[in-house]
Order: sequence, then C-alpha cells, then structure tokens
Amino acid sequence: MAQLTYSRLSHLLRLSVNKPSALRTRTEINLGPACCVQFVRCQRSVDSKALQERQKQHMARGLPKQKPIAGVKQVIVVASGKGGVGKSTTAVNLALGLMANNPSKSVGLLDADVYGPSIPKLMNLKGNPELSDNNLMIPLTNYGIPCMSMGFLVDDVAPIVWRGLMVMSAIEKLLRQVDWGSLDYLVVDMPPGTGDVQLSISQNIPVAGAVIVSTPQDIALLDARRGAEMFRKVHVPVLGLVQNMSVFQCPNCNHQTHIFGSDGARQLADALGVQLLGDIPLHLNIREMSDRGKPVVVSSPDSPEAEAYRKVASAVVRQLEEVNT
Repeated sequence: MAQLTYSRLSHLLRLSVNKPSALRTRTEINLGPACCVQFVRCQRSVDSKALQERQKQHMARGLPKQKPIAGVKQVIVVASGKGGVGKSTTAVNLALGLMANNPSKSVGLLDADVYGPSIPKLMNLKGNPELSDNNLMIPLTNYGIPCMSMGFLVDDVAPIVWRGLMVMSAIEKLLRQVDWGSLDYLVVDMPPGTGDVQLSISQNIPVAGAVIVSTPQDIALLDARRGAEMFRKVHVPVLGLVQNMSVFQCPNCNHQTHIFGSDGARQLADALGVQLLGDIPLHLNIREMSDRGKPVVVSSPDSPEAEAYRKVASAVVRQLEEVNT
C-alpha cells in the first residue's frame, strides 16, 4: 500500500482549492445583485418574522447537507474557547476512558487541530498513514485507539503554513478519506476557538454532542462560554463542561490549592444549564505521562487521576443517552 506524504497531500489540496469547496460556512455565502434587490422588496412587503424566515431559507440553500462518516455511529467533539487548558489531554483520556469503561465499544480519535496537532505526541505515534485499496488513509493505532492527525504527515517541528481554503480542504480529507472501520465513538480533538474548522465540522457531519474543557480561571471561562454558545447556534448539543486543573494537591503535605480558582466551571455550567461532567486535578502524573505518550488512563489505571477521566467518560455516555431519547 502507498503512503500519503505531506508533499502529496499539499499537492492535492492546491488542486482542490480551485474547485468549489464542499465545506462552506455562513460567512462564505455571497448574494448577487438580483438577490439584494429582491431582498429590499421583501423588506417592504413582509413583517419582521417573515423576513427572518426568508433569510434562513437563503442561508440554508448554501450550506452542505450533513453526511455521516462511514462506519462511525456517534461523533463527540472536545472543544475549548482558549488554548492551553488541557483540551487535547482530556480528549485522549476521554477516548481511552470510554473504551476502559466498556471494552466492547470501539473508539477512534481524530486530531482536527491542523496547525498544532498534539495527538501523535500524546498517543506515542509516528509515521505516515498507508493508503487502502480504496485510496483511503488507514489510521495509526495505539492502546487500541485508531488515530488520524495532520501530525502524521509532517515533521515534528515543521510548521503548517496554509491559508484557510487549504485548511478546510485538509479537514474535509480527514473527515471523508479515512478508513475508520466500524466505530461506536469518534472523539474529535478540535482546535481552540470558534472559527471555520468548528463551523465546518458542525455543519458537515452529524455531531452527537460537544464537550467543553476549561480551567476554573475567569479568563478561560469567558472563552469557554463563547464555545458553548457557538455549538448551540449550530444545533450541536452541549453535553457539559469539564473543569480541568481544578485543584493542586501537594505531594508532600497533601495540602490542596486552587491555583486557577475554585468551581468556576461548575458555576458556568449552572449558568448555561448544562452538566459539569467532572473535575480533573492539576497533577504531576498527568503531565509526565502525557509527555511520554502514555496517558494516565492506560499507564496508571488505578490512580485517582485515571478514575477522574473514567468518571468524565461515564458522564458523557449518560448525556448522550439523554440526548438520544
């Protein structure tokens, strides 16, 4: 089987950006002069509610229809409004926690952060994905979790200097041109923020629910709220919030210190009317094992840290069941 290299992917993306993109966001829809004239006339002849409904219909015509990923039953996106809050570490341990809680379930992991992929490091994976007979990328697997990331196609220190259209085309290929086999859950590690990638994924595939990760710090909570509101606007259920780095316990005297504040994510969850899925402590073991590519759920399964991630995974499953009923 052939291998998909960075240069080959870049060539494919440059060809595809000249074609009409299947990933279109609301901001990319341009109305022509005739539509504008008609729009003005409608303003004069209909009331405000009818006008809003007409605008929605115009917007819907330009949006792609959601199409499931072949073989994937449920997609869970892990997001944060701000970088540096432990989103990728949470996504990895959530995927492993889902499988640890129920070994009969198959779980995959997709790294949608094109500019800053973290999954290869966290999952201790290297190499280029091979191509199947159907010309689909075959995910790299470790700890029983098939993974796909842009990090498999570039060197560890190589920057990805792409404009928006190429990034969108890359996301489309990561969504549609990967042979996932049969998965019960696909956990998607989203890039931070509320930009084109988040909109494109939400609008192009059916997402079962979003998990928002934040520290208890006020500045992080502001962006976490924006992230939650964005998913609501695109009709993606917000399963709840994960309060990461909630407390630091001194390994010598066991004194607990709330470095980033106390219960900020819990208060935000109450304000948004969603669940607090769990608290993850600020612990040296989580950082060390993540840097070694050995997530705590598999490297220290009996530790309190691993138990915290498994509880989050259980809460996510419960929320999915509620959403689906």
